[in-house]
Amino acid sequence: MLARTLSGTLLFAVLSHAALLRIEIKERTDIPNSSYEQLTGRAYFAVDPDLPANRTVVDLDKAARNAAGLVEFSGDLVMQRPKSAAAYNGTVLFEVSNRGGRGAQNTFNRGDQLLFDKGYLVVCLGWQFDVPNDPKLLRLYAPIAKGVTGLVRAEIVVDRPTMTHSVADRNHRPYAVLRPDDPALTLTVRDRVEGPRQTIPRGEWHIENGVTIGLRNGFQPGRLYELVYTAQDPPVAGLGMAAIRDLISYLKYGGAPEMPVKRAIGFGISQSGRFLRAYMYDGFNLDEKNRKVFDGVMAHVAGAGRGSFNVRLAQPSRDGHPFLNTLYPTDVFPFTDLPETDPATGMKGGLLTRLGKPEDWPKIFYTNSSYEYYGRDAALIHSSPDGRQDAPLAPNTRVYFFAGGQHGPAAFPPPKNGTQNSSNPNPYTWVLRALLVEMNAWIQDGTPPPASIYPKVSADQAVTPGAVQFPKIPKVNFPTRTQRAWRADYSEVPPKLGAPFATLVPQVDRDGNEMGGVRMPEIQAPLATYTGWNLRAPEIGAPEEMYSMQGSWIPFARTRKEREQVGDPRLSIEERYSSREDYLAKFAAAGKALIAAGFLLDGDLPQLLRRGAAEWDYLHP
Repeated sequence: MLARTLSGTLLFAVLSHAALLRIEIKERTDIPNSSYEQLTGRAYFAVDPDLPANRTVVDLDKAARNAAGLVEFSGDLVMQRPKSAAAYNGTVLFEVSNRGGRGAQNTFNRGDQLLFDKGYLVVCLGWQFDVPNDPKLLRLYAPIAKGVTGLVRAEIVVDRPTMTHSVADRNHRPYAVLRPDDPALTLTVRDRVEGPRQTIPRGEWHIENGVTIGLRNGFQPGRLYELVYTAQDPPVAGLGMAAIRDLISYLKYGGAPEMPVKRAIGFGISQSGRFLRAYMYDGFNLDEKNRKVFDGVMAHVAGAGRGSFNVRLAQPSRDGHPFLNTLYPTDVFPFTDLPETDPATGMKGGLLTRLGKPEDWPKIFYTNSSYEYYGRDAALIHSSPDGRQDAPLAPNTRVYFFAGGQHGPAAFPPPKNGTQNSSNPNPYTWVLRALLVEMNAWIQDGTPPPASIYPKVSADQAVTPGAVQFPKIPKVNFPTRTQRAWRADYSEVPPKLGAPFATLVPQVDRDGNEMGGVRMPEIQAPLATYTGWNLRAPEIGAPEEMYSMQGSWIPFARTRKEREQVGDPRLSIEERYSSREDYLAKFAAAGKALIAAGFLLDGDLPQLLRRGAAEWDYLHP
């Protein structure tokens, strides 16, 4: 990699590597309190549509080519690297951006500089073409499939009345409605995912500027609105996968000799975790020369999902939750790494089957909270499609379940975010710091990480929702409906549903706290019940539905008298602990056990103890 100054821009010129043309660095700044610098710019690519490695990019053959017959595209780039090679550990930590944002530092640097102290080269590249219009977000600049048309399904759910709404997911860039005045356009509404659709008369709504629906009487909370329309000239979305493949391939096999990349770890949370699952399934972890790209993959809170990342008229932001972005092609067969067979349809497949021989597969951590079992069908990554038995894991794969966690931990004290119960503050994401260290050691010298730990069918820990022995806590409603993965025909819009796959969730103890996973001190020495589910508050509509991505925090009564007065079957705090000191001693013992098992870093226990003390003090004002 050569560097020179060109009109105020630092240019990294790439030699003899067709896929990555060049990297232009427009800004270079020192990172405070570290020996690192941040480089911000753009990476430019060109791929040959005729190469076998690129034929899986949907509609690549319909994009414009340059004079050499290649398709060009680019993506925003941020790199954080040590200023001295002596501070570098040889590993790239590539963060797959979540909707254009960057969260690796918040995940791994918590009051310290773990990523920089350990010497990682941290890289993030824009891969999503439709991120919101914010200059701070990273995006992919993709060519379009000129002349291509197709159907787009826009689903709208609101928590408060509104007169207008974009046809895109949340604040993302929408596909414009090709014929806004078409009288055949149909807007429907229903009250449940599987409920009947009711057509809203055409005269009661209209399309504004091709991208916004105006509804005469407004969109009402807790209802599912749906518009199906025709759009044209979609971006070639799958080039986001090719961009990541080719950037990491270059860094590993043709990068800077002064700071060579020996290992590459791909890390993604939620949407970007699902992206990594799709990236592997579509075969992108082998580059154009059939070489391994990522040596390790850490897909966090992705559940069993993939998503609309490499399809025609892709909507990468649409995910698939119990009552948000429902019935999009996210939770689709196959779910396991190794080949599996759906007994209902005879379909066969596995996430890693397109990645060559087992020695070419990356080492994988799948980490999920409780929410992903209720809202993301996570059990399907380690159980059979019919839910009757455990599925074998690949030798390169570890599955870790964080008991009693929500999609992303709530702040403390926990709020109510439009939910019936307080949101779940279980800080299980501290474990990810230890797992990053474990992953790097596993790749570098073969040191095995902790064994997989997740609820198993064979141990009666993974059960149907109806079999969960949740205690009858006053004013707390257990969900009657969860997210379900469907055998669906997504070639039809809306999709035609077949039978659902099995839904399994973790069994609980007498407090309602889950078993069969990594249990944080908050679960081992509890002051409350922590769940991965929470129901919508009545004031935002659909109170029988789960609030997507939220869990519950349900404190114990302080005294036996208080719990008996309300009829709470869970032991009170005074019946569990003789004093604050007794509680903290048990909390600390739980933390030390997690350190010994490889799930926490030794230096992180003091911060967790401060948090535990704050929880006690909050409940004992």
